[in-house]
Amino acid sequence: MEDSKADNKKDGPAWREQDSLLGKISDVDVLPGTPFDPTSAYALIARDWQNWDNAVKPKVYVVGISGGVDSSTVAALACKIFGKDRVVGVSMPCDGQKDMWAVDLLFKTLGIKRIDIDIGDMFANLKQKLENNCLETTDDMKTNAPARLRMTTLFAVGQSVGGVVVNTCNYSESCQGYDTLFGDDCGSYAPIQDLVKTEVKALAAWLGLPDELANKTPIDGLQPLTDEEKLGITYADLDAFIRGTRDVGIALEAQILQRYARNKFKMDIVRLPGPKFNHMRNRIREIMEQKI
Repeated sequence: MEDSKADNKKDGPAWREQDSLLGKISDVDVLPGTPFDPTSAYALIARDWQNWDNAVKPKVYVVGISGGVDSSTVAALACKIFGKDRVVGVSMPCDGQKDMWAVDLLFKTLGIKRIDIDIGDMFANLKQKLENNCLETTDDMKTNAPARLRMTTLFAVGQSVGGVVVNTCNYSESCQGYDTLFGDDCGSYAPIQDLVKTEVKALAAWLGLPDELANKTPIDGLQPLTDEEKLGITYADLDAFIRGTRDVGIALEAQILQRYARNKFKMDIVRLPGPKFNHMRNRIREIMEQKI
C-alpha cells in the first residue's frame, strides 16, 4: 500500500496520520458491555476492513459523498486505513444541492479524488417515462428512486475505476427503515452498519473531521424536513434506547419497536460484510429475541 509522506504528519487530523494502531489491530479485544470508545471502535473497523481488503483486493474504494456525517466518516475511515490515493468520492446531487458547501468541505479536508455526477437528468427521464405510461409518480417514488439511481451510479463508477462501493448506512437509520432497499442500503462493504448515529458522530470527531461535518444536522436534501423530524424521534432518544443507556418512555419504545418490525425485512434481504460490534448492547435485538 503506497503512502505519501504528507499523510504521515503527526500534527494533522487523525485521518491524515499513518495509523500507528494498525500494527496492534490483531490484539483488539473489547469486553462485552464496554461503553463506546472511538479508539477501540476504529481499531475494530480497521482490523476487519483490512482483512476484507486482503481477500478482495480492490484497487480503490468508491464512496458516495452527500455532505452528511455518515458518508464523511466512512470516507475519512477509508483514508486513514488505506491512504487517500485509494479513495474516490462521488458527489451526486439531483438538480443541485442546497448544502453543497458540506460536500466541498469534505473533499477539501480529505484531498481525495472527486467525481461529480448530477443525477437530475436521469431522474427526470425516468419520471417522464413513468408518466408516459400513465403511472403516478408518488412521493415514495420521488424519494427512493434518486437513492437507487445514486447506487447504480456508484457501481458504474466503481467498475470504471477498478473499485468497490462502500456502504455508508448506520444502525439507527437502518433499524427504523430510514434507508432505501437496493439504494443507499447496498454496497460491497459496510464499515459503520453496526454503529448508532451518535457513535458515528463521536467517531467523526475522533477522526478529526471539521465540526461543521461531524455535527451537521442530518437531512437527506430531498425534502425540507430534517431526518429527525421525518422519523418523529431524536437520534439521542433512539440511540439511548438501542444501547439501553436511559429510559425513553413506553410510547417511544413502542414506536421504535413497531418501526423495526415493519422494516426488518430490508435488513434481512441486504446483508453486507463489515465489522461486528457484538460487545455493544442492542436493546432491540434483546427484546425481539425474547418474543421468539
